Amino acid sequence: MPAPVNASSPFDHAKADAILRSSDNVDFRVFKLILSLSSPFFETLFDLPQPSEEKYRDTETKDGLPLICVPEDSITLDALLRFCYPCELREKPSFGPFDIQGPKIEFEKGVKMLEAAKKYSLDGAEDAIRKALFSTKNMEANPLRCFAIARQARMQDETILSARNSLRTSLVPNWFKEIEMITSPDILALWSYHQKCGKAVRQLQLDFSWIERHYQNRTAVPWIFGKTSLGRYCHCPKSDTIKLFQRKHLVWWEEFIEGTFQTLREEPCAQTVYDSVEMAIEGVRRRNCRSCTPNVATVMHQFADLFAKKVEEVISESVDRSSSLPLDPLAYNS
Repeated sequence: MPAPVNASSPFDHAKADAILRSSDNVDFRVFKLILSLSSPFFETLFDLPQPSEEKYRDTETKDGLPLICVPEDSITLDALLRFCYPCELREKPSFGPFDIQGPKIEFEKGVKMLEAAKKYSLDGAEDAIRKALFSTKNMEANPLRCFAIARQARMQDETILSARNSLRTSLVPNWFKEIEMITSPDILALWSYHQKCGKAVRQLQLDFSWIERHYQNRTAVPWIFGKTSLGRYCHCPKSDTIKLFQRKHLVWWEEFIEGTFQTLREEPCAQTVYDSVEMAIEGVRRRNCRSCTPNVATVMHQFADLFAKKVEEVISESVDRSSSLPLDPLAYNS
């Protein structure tokens, strides 16, 4: 272990009345009052009867000050202590954004900071770290990793949000460090949640009345049937499998619908619809139909908005608001 070194300003003040030593042997000279006002943990710690100078002989000290060793490393401790100090005395602490796809140390640093903030009852720091750690970018990039951390930290809102974001991905992930945090009941509940969401979306495929209710009349969506602005029909293949408005529809549109629902079984979320739409648009353009090609991007993006909205609605109504929500077994009490 290297010899102890002093931390940088403002944790090197000569008039400090206590020293916190990090796990990597960095000494932080701090003021008890400042930390006590910021954290009930430190308030209790420093409220304990202080030994006299004579008794310090049996207590670890440095420069006549009580020396308290903590398990956090200097990077974690520095960020948390800066949050405790008045802004006039320190630079703003850096709490992110913690990039889940960037260098591993960045995200792992955030996890350590979160654990320490909870341990020391630093509510303000915990809230700031939580927002940075569970950012939209991180949730979308790797929701299972966020789920593992949220469950470990007993964060109900983040657990549910990361579970919802996990619908974008397969539940057979590559290994990641935090996977060891997930218990068997947790992963089974998450699998059950995926299955229930997939079954809920299946309702839309069994009954296409949601399309008819939205458009009310086939004249509102002539492109689905291959009808041009001149009232003629294109030469693209037609089908009557879905029987939308009791009319034959374009085969490429039917293939888009069927393919999307197939993918929605594994990834039941709005993003699946939008990804599928882009592939369908490219497929239509390759056909080079004079009637379908010019407006396919516009009309399909509009339809995707409706489709994606319905997917989110049925999941919310059938699963998220259900009294038997599969995430209920995930107890949030310690």
